[in-house]
Amino acid sequence: MQFLLFLGVLGGLLINLAATQSKFTPARPPSLPLAVKSPYLSTWFPAGSNGGNGGYLPGQWPTFWTGQITGWAGLIRVDGNAFAWMGAPKSIKTATQTAYEYTSTKSIFTIEVDGKVSMKVTFLSPLTPEDFKRQSLIFSYMQVEVSSLDGSNHDVQLYTDISAEWISGDHGDVAQWDFGTTDGISYHKVWKQTQMLFSEKNDQSEWGNIYYATDSAESLTYQSGPDNDVRGAFATGGKLANSKDSNFRAISSNWPVFAHAVNLGSVGSSATSTLFSIGLCQEEAIQFLGKDGLAVLPSLWKSYFSDDLAALSFFHKDYSESSTLSSQLDDKISRDSIAAAGQDYLTLTSLAARQAFGAVQLVGTAEKSYLFLKEISSNGNTQTVDVIYPASPIFMYLNPELLRLLLDPHFENQESGHYPNKWAIHDLGTHYPNATGHPDGNDEPMPLEECGNNLVMVLAYAQRSKNTDYLRHHYPILQQWAEYLVEDSLYPSEQLSTDDFAGHLVNQTNLALKGIIGLEAMSQISSLIGEANDAKNYTSIAHDYITKWIDLGNNKNANPAHSILNYGNPNTHGLLYNLYNDRLLGTNLVPDSIYTQQSAFYPTTKATYGVPLDTRNQYTKSDWEVFVAAISSQETRDMFISDLAKWVNETSTSKPFTDLYETATGEFPAGIEFKARPVMGGMFALLALPK
Repeated sequence: MQFLLFLGVLGGLLINLAATQSKFTPARPPSLPLAVKSPYLSTWFPAGSNGGNGGYLPGQWPTFWTGQITGWAGLIRVDGNAFAWMGAPKSIKTATQTAYEYTSTKSIFTIEVDGKVSMKVTFLSPLTPEDFKRQSLIFSYMQVEVSSLDGSNHDVQLYTDISAEWISGDHGDVAQWDFGTTDGISYHKVWKQTQMLFSEKNDQSEWGNIYYATDSAESLTYQSGPDNDVRGAFATGGKLANSKDSNFRAISSNWPVFAHAVNLGSVGSSATSTLFSIGLCQEEAIQFLGKDGLAVLPSLWKSYFSDDLAALSFFHKDYSESSTLSSQLDDKISRDSIAAAGQDYLTLTSLAARQAFGAVQLVGTAEKSYLFLKEISSNGNTQTVDVIYPASPIFMYLNPELLRLLLDPHFENQESGHYPNKWAIHDLGTHYPNATGHPDGNDEPMPLEECGNNLVMVLAYAQRSKNTDYLRHHYPILQQWAEYLVEDSLYPSEQLSTDDFAGHLVNQTNLALKGIIGLEAMSQISSLIGEANDAKNYTSIAHDYITKWIDLGNNKNANPAHSILNYGNPNTHGLLYNLYNDRLLGTNLVPDSIYTQQSAFYPTTKATYGVPLDTRNQYTKSDWEVFVAAISSQETRDMFISDLAKWVNETSTSKPFTDLYETATGEFPAGIEFKARPVMGGMFALLALPK
């Protein structure tokens, strides 16, 4: 027993020693994005100490965003000796990671093997916000480059596999698979034997086909079969049997894996590159209750490609162009983020980009497209308005038409008479991918929140796109929502805000501000389409309300003065993030004194990792922190951003970028784990502001 304890301590020391050898640029995030392209293609690498190994690709398994393993292994043989460079295969030594770097679209690992060869492993999940054909493909790349490290040539073979864990969240489900070639590409195809359309288990989809592909070549061998057998065959002989396991079975029964092995031959100082593509093809994507009743919407890629293999072939052969477009996007986000607020800000935006896009999918047809969003981790709702709203800055910044495609399903559902309430609906379905609405009107009630959100986002879209026809087309329902705000925004009834986890509250100062700015937004909407009388009416009400709100919602006698959580509670406070809308829309409704007041106040309430959301708890919301930072003085802005970047580097959490954490410890609040949520599109709040 003492010997075993010694080995355990020694192993821990070796891990700690390895941890000192890797550099992380620009930060060591809580979880590292690998293949992140949609709600169902979302594989990460846990890094934080609470469930992760510090961010080292060799020695730990990648996971789905929820935390369950999606087996993805990488082995390499150098001069006859096998090492693992990804995952944790049994009885195989691990290579040594020396660096990790992320951009908005890429995760790049540098790994050394036995002091002899160097590996550069690049995971690229392309983002093409203005190219819907490419963006519609639910695929991701892994490129592996190998070169000599010591000046000598080495005999090298490369191996990688995926497991059947990619096809279902229930490991008792039966998997089926095949191997084939098309257009110079060799691929494994894996699927759930009994397909369950529009269903999930543990948030993984229960329909569609997973593909794992590489270039066909004489140097390529393949095999499917039990994990230990297939990996062991490569470790022993450096190649695979070109055979297919015919025993279709449960995912956890002798863990079937689907492997490629490439003989790289003699590798010298010039890098040898191998490309792999992994993706999910689902012909049917969403059930939607729209103008034609309940309909099945296809994945948008079906408008461009005849079938799975055509999509796979295009994607795999498009690597050069796709990589170029993604690098251009990386450069744009890097340049703009640093100019806006420095390197710490780029640390946030570049980590958030794939996560925000990884929660949405383009569906429909080229003639009528939609962008559907899953409220990842908090409850799984479809097209939640108060999740679209905090996510919207990234879409406003990169392509405002994406925001329209998120809003369109809401207009279509409600204008077709599928929702009985006079206010805006909260979401389009209790669980993704079923956008079947709430014909009974029993959605989560956030009437002021969602009416305000919609009016703000619609005006923001119109200002950026100049599409006033959009405003004219939807004017009746926009006016309906505005009339609700007239009734309820100055003195909000006891209701929920988007921060529903904090509970109901009457007369919420921040919520009232959203509604009042929403009314001024309605005035501008009316003005843009020539409805002068309506414009005059709504701006008159908004200005009257804001004058009263300044007295009701602020403690001007405090030192320093500050907004309060709700009317009549002078010793409370909170992040006044809805003030951001006044700057976003250029409504100039709120006097500068409120901006100055809040900028001076926030530094007096900060903890180690940020400013608490409000006086009820010590946790905060990182998306709202950046909304506030975007409209604060430079000093206060930099405080918010540097504290949040510090949290990214130091948090013990190991799940994808959370928007809810304890400001003192950096951990998840007790009983709440928000992770991988699209609201991190809010990191782009500074870049969405008008120039």
